[in-house]
Amino acid sequence: MNRPILVWLLLSAVWGSTWLFIKIGLEDVPPFTFAGARFIVAMLSLAPLLLIRKVRMPRSGSDLRLMLGTGILTFTCAYGLVYWGEQYISSGLAALLFGTFPLFGLIIAHFYLAAERMTWTKLAGVVLGILGIGLVFSNELRVTGTAALWGSVAIVLAALSAAYADVLIKLRGGHIDPTLLTMVQMAAGTIPLLVVGVITEGNPLQFTWTPLALFSLLYLAVFGTSLGFVLLYWLIKHMEVTKTMLITLVTPLIAVMLGIVFLDEELSWRTAVGGAAIVAGIGLVVWQGAAVLQQRAAFWFASWKRADATHGDTDPF
Repeated sequence: MNRPILVWLLLSAVWGSTWLFIKIGLEDVPPFTFAGARFIVAMLSLAPLLLIRKVRMPRSGSDLRLMLGTGILTFTCAYGLVYWGEQYISSGLAALLFGTFPLFGLIIAHFYLAAERMTWTKLAGVVLGILGIGLVFSNELRVTGTAALWGSVAIVLAALSAAYADVLIKLRGGHIDPTLLTMVQMAAGTIPLLVVGVITEGNPLQFTWTPLALFSLLYLAVFGTSLGFVLLYWLIKHMEVTKTMLITLVTPLIAVMLGIVFLDEELSWRTAVGGAAIVAGIGLVVWQGAAVLQQRAAFWFASWKRADATHGDTDPF
């Protein structure tokens, strides 16, 4: 088995397992504080990479505003909603609902990116995904009441927020170093998370940080965020981008299976059918968007080559 396939399998397993560890950590630590702490640790683990590569901050005010704004959308809004919502629903369901991310991205991209207009196949994928969301929502309201329904709504809104940020980056931020972009985004998004956490949840030093909660925090920060980021961009350089996108289809399935095995989460037929519709919708979008993504991958690859020539080869493998 060649190296890109091994990295693909590793990244799928890591990102599929993050939903399990979010759920485990939320047993002891409230959501906003837990999310903020994750990104503080992640920034500490990514900082040496920036120092080694000597990446400089962009001087353009528009670039800085883009990084700060998308940081709020991605890390404050999206992750804040994910952590808050997963208090009330299963980890597998949260992963399935957040899997709507590319569907929202497709709709938003239609209005922002000229090269990514809606097609009938893409539209069919969006409609299928929306039907799946509706079926999942109906199950949550019928079985567990309004708390789980609002938790599900929060996860979908998180996917919408993250998708909007992603489209903005594609539109205006293709020239920004990916590691620097992620660091600035995390810094911008983590501060509001911690502020909201202190106001609504109390002093984080007074929480009971159990060994399991600390392990979950470290796993999410080091593996789910820092290592996951490095693996993804390495993979895009060494594998067809359409194959890397299949991770979007695999991670919800891994999350569902881990939730069933380790947390005794149940999977009703409504959630199973709704989840299958969401995954099928994503599959249609991924398949239809292959050509555009291949062009973008070529652009990113050329950018990294120029960066390697300037800062030295930073390939972690």
